[in-house]
Amino acid sequence: AACPGVRPMSVLELHTEGGETWFTPGSTVSCDASWHLAGEVDRLELRLFWYTEGKGTQDVVVVARRAVERPESSGHGSFRFRLPAGPYSFSGTLITLKWALELVALPGEEAARVDLLVAPTPVEISIQGLREY
Repeated sequence: AACPGVRPMSVLELHTEGGETWFTPGSTVSCDASWHLAGEVDRLELRLFWYTEGKGTQDVVVVARRAVERPESSGHGSFRFRLPAGPYSFSGTLITLKWALELVALPGEEAARVDLLVAPTPVEISIQGLREY
């Protein structure tokens, strides 16, 4: 039996091709999205973005987005994004920059997310040893 006052949740899934999470700048990210929506959704939006964490204000920059208008209650789609030349993913003492793909059901907060590493090599760049002068 359904619990009164509890809204059923939508199921959103997002996967990169082959489960890859490391991408070189300028390369193409291919991903598959699937959904089973519990309620009325106007739009699904797939976003490629980077964000910062750490001291100071958090930056969030959406680099590209694709929309599925008035999606059916269940469905799937394949999407491709071309990554820009930068910025690279990095982790520092004061600030960290991360990339991600996100599938969001709008209106609402339900989302699926895949974290990406965008760098020339498959290792997040660490700038912890660097001093700023």
